[in-house]
Amino acid sequence: MQIENYLIRKSSLEKLFNNLVGNGKTVYAPKAGEKRILFEEVKAFSEITDNYLVTTNAAKSVVFPRTEKLFSYKKTKETTEIIDASTETVSEVVLWGTRPCDAAAFIPLTDTFNGDYPDVLYNNRRGKVYLLSFSCTTCDEYCFCTSVNGGPGNTAGSDILFTKLSTGDYLAEAITEKGKQLVADNQSLFEAAPAEAKESNLAKVKTYFNQDEIQAKLQNLFENPVWDEKSRACLGCGSCAFVCPVCSCFDIQDEKHGSKGSRLRCWDSCGFGLFTLHTSGHNPRGTQGARWRQRILHKFLYMPNKSKVAGCVGCGRCSRVCPADINILETVTAL
Repeated sequence: MQIENYLIRKSSLEKLFNNLVGNGKTVYAPKAGEKRILFEEVKAFSEITDNYLVTTNAAKSVVFPRTEKLFSYKKTKETTEIIDASTETVSEVVLWGTRPCDAAAFIPLTDTFNGDYPDVLYNNRRGKVYLLSFSCTTCDEYCFCTSVNGGPGNTAGSDILFTKLSTGDYLAEAITEKGKQLVADNQSLFEAAPAEAKESNLAKVKTYFNQDEIQAKLQNLFENPVWDEKSRACLGCGSCAFVCPVCSCFDIQDEKHGSKGSRLRCWDSCGFGLFTLHTSGHNPRGTQGARWRQRILHKFLYMPNKSKVAGCVGCGRCSRVCPADINILETVTAL
């Protein structure tokens, strides 16, 4: 699909935001809190901050909520009535201010929820999401998107990608049909493409390893001592999985209240000791080293082998939030 380039003035971004809200779309954007910047619903353009590298949380909860009802039931003496979760009330959502790594994460995430069969709840939400991403002009020591086939100006996954130019205005790349339709709906805000190239305005992210190379190496490292070595500090708290934009492990829980109840899907993590615990008491991943190995192999070997895309986008969130200062980049480069 051919990308269409436009110029949008800095002053027009607020007008675009107001038009989206005025058309009934729910907008999530980076919002500054007391201690961290989170993707949250915003009502006014003034709530959005542009002083961030990446938000603490990922945007995946919009399409894959922390907890969601799969169905509910009502029992009587004669029968049991099953009520499927309604998808009719899902509104159109704009994710404003996602980074290229965040947008790219929706590709493996969507693949996961359509691997064996289409997940209706996920697909209904994903189909109503517009990704309006902003290129990265800065990076830090935790960023490694270029090592997993990404980049600070990567267009994969975004509907529109905005890149700030030296003038303060923005290059707008309309990538998908969704993005092009948004441009058409707000045509007065978009001008002819600027002459300035975006590359000179992007962050310079160091490439630490090659995804194909690490994928090949991992084939023969199942018993490597590096797994225990790198996991000794791990608390098994799951913070890394809960901020990851790609992690998709979930548990199924049933809640019963008398003759009524619900079946819920809720986030889980392969780093938890209970994740693979069998009813017999046996746990095939009985050590934190085995669980850390599973996390790395899943992201950098199993997922690429299955769907040709890594389960990591190099955003560095997991390393930034880890209370034990475990760095996924250090593990992969050590391998």
